[in-house]
Amino acid sequence: MDLHTKYPGLPDLVTRARGRIPHFVFEYLDSATGNEATLRRNRQKLDEVLFHPSILRGAMTPELSVKLFDNEIALPFGIAPVGMSGLIWPNAEKLLAQTAARAGIPYCLSTVASQTPEDVAPVLGDHAWFQLYPPKDPGVMRDLVGRVKDAGFKVLAMTVDVPVASRRERQTRSGLTQPPRLTPRLLCQVMQRPAWALGTLRQGRPRLKTIETYVNDNRTLPSTEHIGYLLRTSPDAAYLAALREAWDGPLVLKGVMNPEEAKSLSDQGVDGVWLSNHAGRQFDAAPASIEVLPAMRDATDLPIIFDSGIDGGLDILRALALGADFVMMGRAWHYALAALGPRGPDHLLDMFTRDIVSNMGQVGIERFADLPSRLVQDRS
Repeated sequence: MDLHTKYPGLPDLVTRARGRIPHFVFEYLDSATGNEATLRRNRQKLDEVLFHPSILRGAMTPELSVKLFDNEIALPFGIAPVGMSGLIWPNAEKLLAQTAARAGIPYCLSTVASQTPEDVAPVLGDHAWFQLYPPKDPGVMRDLVGRVKDAGFKVLAMTVDVPVASRRERQTRSGLTQPPRLTPRLLCQVMQRPAWALGTLRQGRPRLKTIETYVNDNRTLPSTEHIGYLLRTSPDAAYLAALREAWDGPLVLKGVMNPEEAKSLSDQGVDGVWLSNHAGRQFDAAPASIEVLPAMRDATDLPIIFDSGIDGGLDILRALALGADFVMMGRAWHYALAALGPRGPDHLLDMFTRDIVSNMGQVGIERFADLPSRLVQDRS
């Protein structure tokens, strides 16, 4: 059966993913923090962005490519970083990077991925990004940035919205601890998911390989933290200046939610703003990313990368209509991997592309620049 017949939408992939990976792994991917109000708010506010359908437009050929950082990208969306992707599906980072390379879209590797920049380097395409959790040690920062550049990554995105760890209560209820430990409860969950278990056995236990290089074995951690927290810090303007000096490519700040704070970023050497509420995983009283987007667009001329809550091509068009230059998604790609293994990311790519084309036809446009003219302006 054709995959589009069996899995026509993201909810179908989520359902299959739930049945293919251990419960604690699904909860790690699917959950947010607190009561998950921000997670729900993202969906609610995206649904409030409406368009006027259009008629009598004749045959149309949509243009799907966009320009970002002086590069042409084949589609207006890419693959956002997810920590420990390899926990969700074995070899996830390489599989996602390969899909991105084939499609001509960005893939962003996380600092806390289970594979290193060097591991992924052989399969990177032309639009390789790296997400940086800022290391406390300036020497570690410079070394890591050098490794990223040597591996072929072109864009650096520093995450700035994790000054402290979030609690993620639903994740804790599943039995997942930090650092992860294979308890009898988790082992029982693993045994119920043989495809995941065998793949993980072949690939090896997921580890934070990039940052293990920098961790002194005699350092100790609280039971609620993993080794990633030894390297993370809450950066300030001086840290940003040092990073700007160390990295000569496009530099993006990920997790910017306050338009007032975005106004001065260009003067500080930032090349792009990544508008994100971390998909509700960090702070449960944040506004939906989509409701901040118009004010963010007014506040800065920098390119705006958008994420949080994207479930389909229509959501991508909503973000572009309100001022985003590009859209990134994290969870969706990992649901697809968990659901279908190596076939999943390519299926999701095709699904979302078809959805974009279909909805562009409904609103009667061939270019993303015309989306604002189709918005229903009064969304009250």
